Amino acid sequence: MAVPFPHLFSPIQLGNIELPNRVVHVPTDISSSHADGEVSERDIHHHADIARGGAGFIIVGATTPDAKTGRPTVTCLVADGDNYIPGLARLAESMHRYGSKCAVQLQHPGRQCAIPRYNTLGANDRVIKIPWSAGHEIVYENAEEKGKQIREASITEILDLVDMFSEAAWRVKQAGFDAVELHAAHGYLLSEFMSPVLNRRTDRFGGTLENRMRFTLAVVDQIRKKCGKSFPVLVRYSFEEFVPGGRTLEEGVEIARMLEQAGCAGVDISQGIQESAGAGFDPMQYPQGWATYAAEAVKKAVRIPVITSHSLRDPEYCERILAEGRTDLVGLSRQLLADPYWPVKAQLGRLKSIRKCISCLGGCWQESLMAKHEIQCSINAACGNPEFAEMRRTGKPVRVAVVGGGPAGMEAARIATERGHQVTLFEQAGELGGGMLYVCLVPGKEKMRWYLDWIRDQLLDLQVDIRLNHAPTVDELREYDVVLNATGAESYVPEVHGRADLVVPFEDAMACPKVACECHPGGRRLTKLGQRVLLWGDHYAATDTAAFLGAHGKEVTIVTENREFAAETEVIHMYVLRKRFAQGDAEVLASRPYKHAVTVLTGTRVLEIRDGGEVVLEDRDFNQATVEVDTVVNCHTRSKVGLFQELRAAGIHVLNAGDAVRPRNLYHAVHEGSAFGLAVDEHMLFNPNHAMINNLPIDVLSQLTRPEGPAYSRVLMEEQLRQLTPTVAAGSRGHSNGER
Repeated sequence: MAVPFPHLFSPIQLGNIELPNRVVHVPTDISSSHADGEVSERDIHHHADIARGGAGFIIVGATTPDAKTGRPTVTCLVADGDNYIPGLARLAESMHRYGSKCAVQLQHPGRQCAIPRYNTLGANDRVIKIPWSAGHEIVYENAEEKGKQIREASITEILDLVDMFSEAAWRVKQAGFDAVELHAAHGYLLSEFMSPVLNRRTDRFGGTLENRMRFTLAVVDQIRKKCGKSFPVLVRYSFEEFVPGGRTLEEGVEIARMLEQAGCAGVDISQGIQESAGAGFDPMQYPQGWATYAAEAVKKAVRIPVITSHSLRDPEYCERILAEGRTDLVGLSRQLLADPYWPVKAQLGRLKSIRKCISCLGGCWQESLMAKHEIQCSINAACGNPEFAEMRRTGKPVRVAVVGGGPAGMEAARIATERGHQVTLFEQAGELGGGMLYVCLVPGKEKMRWYLDWIRDQLLDLQVDIRLNHAPTVDELREYDVVLNATGAESYVPEVHGRADLVVPFEDAMACPKVACECHPGGRRLTKLGQRVLLWGDHYAATDTAAFLGAHGKEVTIVTENREFAAETEVIHMYVLRKRFAQGDAEVLASRPYKHAVTVLTGTRVLEIRDGGEVVLEDRDFNQATVEVDTVVNCHTRSKVGLFQELRAAGIHVLNAGDAVRPRNLYHAVHEGSAFGLAVDEHMLFNPNHAMINNLPIDVLSQLTRPEGPAYSRVLMEEQLRQLTPTVAAGSRGHSNGER
């Protein structure tokens, strides 16, 4: 059978190794190792899954050569001792088993350490504020941000680190890996030394490009001396930095030439530093392949293979840039978290089944590395979770009712159906999607429709019984063995003086302006808003509504009672959105500026709403002010739990998931829905916490489910004895003191 993407699945030489195809898992810190940096079973499961999916080259991310002075995340891999070689060997073998070639990326985070928190090593003394970094300053609940102090690395420390990097590379080779990569991007230690804007040293490690490259090139040289010139060394670096005084295209190309001359086998092109977080993280506002120009420029200057990455999602796009000679290899990171089987699905032409990463940075950043947790994925609950790898079909289907067609309900229905259960999905609206139906209205969040379309297609392919425009009653739901309440959240107006009836729910303010919308065939109610809009509330309801109204030329003022606006929303998206609020844009992006800047008032509440558009505000110090607006839009939300409480009171087995538990984000909705689908069991056992329990030890399962026989009591024994001969019975009664 002809391969649909001949360039994508053709081999390529990288140094002395041949890669079986052009798909590269570019380095990703999954922060899943043991506390001492030893390889864990989760590390092995995660990378083996990606190899099983068919990535030709897998670069294991963020492995520190010196745990004492720098860990990029709290449970990153460590390679600063020979005792780590056996675990790394098991990790390499887990990928080789499926035909993948593999490398380890060595990374010292420098100023961006997660551990140690303080006395962090850098190129120069400085105080930094990078709240979107995994090594951000820890700011406690009632503390103020002061900045993170960085100390300058001495010459002795630099030379020691050259030795540590090369020793770690030797261990990587000893473990059986095919190559090693140095992380010199995004403002970490090597990147900081290479940067014209971050490196302010006046010694031989600062100033000219030659001096700034001295540290990195010394590491490359020592690795080649210890591991041999045939052992491939790659370097990942930031092609441009997108800050005043930072690296531009010309220097980005020159660095590639210097690395080739130093004997590197390939270059892995990335973008940005922590001071330009948009380009470094490329959230969903960034278009697919926006950074491909960099690989194209480098390929004209060097002969070694070039890897490009940043928001690559479609096999068709990847095939095209390979065919056009704009890159040699395509790098996928978050895409392989969302769907590790992307390569094999593309190879077999199963494009519709690919779950494309939506660049939300929820599970892989906000809810994981930023929170000092292991990496996850917002739209793939199986990411790093071996329970899903062991998922099996049921031997006895049960009847499952899912109420609510948002992401939690859809994921629950999908997983439970895949396992063979009989699922009915109820949705009171005319289409599935829940809160995700608003995303196409928010400029920059259109990628979220990729997931919405994918899961709706999955439900159709699985032939799930979907009942739209239907809100089931308690009596209807008695027919099912278990019910999932995934009814989401709704807006509500907090207690306020005056005309609360004038407040417009954000659901109405976010109405699709199209009368006949191809994405929403049922249409929506369109509420006319005034020019001056006060958004009252916080979280995604407020951020999305502000983005929608700002893009439509409204004068928006946000009022939140919280100390910080949108503190629980994803931090990189807020980095971009705040620039939009200020009528600007993040690095590279060139969206049309808002006509009016968005004003944000924190620590403030709406005290009174008066006729004529007057609104009285009160700050945390009880100072009052009156503002004039045309419309007040409410963005407070709370869970819809009415049905859940009715079902619980009726004694029906019911569980809660998604925003029906508490308004949060897509990550929690998908994971809780998936967990329900995984937990549904033919025995339908619940513990005193109203939680479903399964996978019980067989003796406990037997004790909880087998029919109970009659209690064995002294009375029963006496009755049995009386049925025997009188002599035996009498004899037995004569030994009432227990003698036999």
